[in-house]
Amino acid sequence: LNRDAQATLLPTAAAQVIKAMAEPGRDRKKQKNQKHPGNLTMDQIKEIATVTKAKSKAKDFKGAVKEVLGACQSVGGMVEGKSPKDICKLIEKGEIDVKEPQLRHHLLFPLFTLMKKKKKKKKKYSALI
Repeated sequence: LNRDAQATLLPTAAAQVIKAMAEPGRDRKKQKNQKHPGNLTMDQIKEIATVTKAKSKAKDFKGAVKEVLGACQSVGGMVEGKSPKDICKLIEKGEIDVKEPQLRHHLLFPLFTLMKKKKKKKKKYSALI
């Protein structure tokens, strides 16, 4: 049996938003509190939400999308030319429909695959009389 512990890290929503904006790298010691004035599409937001949904505290996919929009707001990004706060309000009103895309989750989350447990065979003992 292989009982070695394996740890995998899922990237945060903010890190994925910055990566999706294709921002160049920076020196964190020299440049503080940098805003990332990029523009994302709703499809990119949904893709990021599907990846971060595994560690999200949201009940449904709509909550995970709103978490990603909050991360986009915090780094200073825009979504389709609008503020992420405005997009959240439109989602709450129902003007923007947010449904989880049908993806192959086993490809996205190999860490959550279920392992089959082997059944132990019971030993039969004969009673000595």
